[in-house]
Amino acid sequence: MRISANPLRGQQFPAALLLAAAAIGLLVANLPTHDPIAAVLHAHIAIPGTAMDLSVEEWVADGLLAIFFLVVAIELRHELTHGELNSPRKAVQPAIAAAGGVLVPIAVYLLIAGPASASGAATASGWPIPTATDIAFALGVLAMFGKGLPGAVRVFLLALAILDDIIGIVFIAVLFAHDVDWLMFALAVVAVAAFWALSHWLHATGHSGIAVAMGVVGVIAWGLMAVSGIHATIAGVLLGLVMAPVPAERVRHALEPTVNGLILPVFAFVAAFVVIPQVAPSELSPAFWGILIALPVGKVIGITLFGWLSLQLRPRGTAPALVLPDLIAAGVLGGIGFTVSLLLANLAFAGDATVRDEAILGVLAGSLIALVLSGVVVSMRARHYRRLATD
Repeated sequence: MRISANPLRGQQFPAALLLAAAAIGLLVANLPTHDPIAAVLHAHIAIPGTAMDLSVEEWVADGLLAIFFLVVAIELRHELTHGELNSPRKAVQPAIAAAGGVLVPIAVYLLIAGPASASGAATASGWPIPTATDIAFALGVLAMFGKGLPGAVRVFLLALAILDDIIGIVFIAVLFAHDVDWLMFALAVVAVAAFWALSHWLHATGHSGIAVAMGVVGVIAWGLMAVSGIHATIAGVLLGLVMAPVPAERVRHALEPTVNGLILPVFAFVAAFVVIPQVAPSELSPAFWGILIALPVGKVIGITLFGWLSLQLRPRGTAPALVLPDLIAAGVLGGIGFTVSLLLANLAFAGDATVRDEAILGVLAGSLIALVLSGVVVSMRARHYRRLATD
């Protein structure tokens, strides 16, 4: 197995860096450093002659994170065409488990913070938040504690997280569009189509000037998407999905260290920059408790239960893709929401800063609980397999 000399292309170091950035963001938000840093994050930067006028934190969430979603989309396309999801036979168990990993956390969240809760409809809109799995974190924990586990566990977790990413992207595109300007959206689609044509031209000719043109057209597509009312990160998704395979892989390889070493840590710092409320636990928003429980509990129940059901549906005589104890390990890993959950929290409660901050704290706390639990469970399963190998 080839090991990259660059730790930013691995799994363990980027996961640790992401966690450290979030911890630092939460720490400095609750120190006297809060006000000057908050002033910087809330400062607006406009592009003259355009409708683009965003705060620094919005540039991070809408701009830098679009590059992250570009890389995610390239990986999605590869897995759907040549990887672990390129056939119904490969996709059926992780697809059923992913459905459980979305539906059960939604049910848990709505039970705690839905219309029947004390805050009523004020927190019900947060139901998409605990549906996400952070693929970087989950694979990082698996790499750190899972020495000896069969490769099928990583393959299953990768497929599960990819399907979760697809669902999260759909939620962002459909649920959080506002006052859509369909003309701007149509122009963004035209720019994406031009990007597709340029990428295939680049593949055919290899001319560096075409790569520059692709960069310009990609930025234009992002800008048009941003002003259309559709969340700007969707532009990154579309560009990654339509890019010709060979240039796409080169772009992914070139951007991976930047995404892991800069973009995701910066986003984690900004997203986690929230003041911990000085209130009794009973006074915290139901959104906090809904996310705190739905991520580590709802995910493991949903993924394990639906994954077990998929085992019963497999053709008689065929080996399961994953046995029940390994499904539990994958389910606990699935509760590490983090990146996409933080973005969904910002979007779901954009109009209520207090609930938004408490929802973000719920994501951080719930993901941390899932991280610790997954470290324990994965270590136990890894020891089991190592003992079998020794025997």
